[in-house]
Amino acid sequence: INVVKRKLAAHDNLKLTITQEGNKFTVKESSTFRNIDIVFELGVSFAYSLADGTELNGFWSLEGNKLIGKFKRVDNGKELIDICEISDGELI
Repeated sequence: INVVKRKLAAHDNLKLTITQEGNKFTVKESSTFRNIDIVFELGVSFAYSLADGTELNGFWSLEGNKLIGKFKRVDNGKELIDICEISDGELI
């Protein structure tokens, strides 16, 4: 199943639009497989479901020019950390 998921993801055409109002962020996720809006506030825990159905709970924080996500998988408790850097107005 994982091989199939990877092959499908290669053709996903994912587009993200991120807007910020103070500590509130809205991420509009548009792809071949789903379109969703994710709304969260910095430091406030929320639930999220990845495109493959994996359920996560966690939060985002802003540390300097880095947006850091700390999440745990609901099914096995493993930690997932995502670090994005803001450079010249772009999220890398």
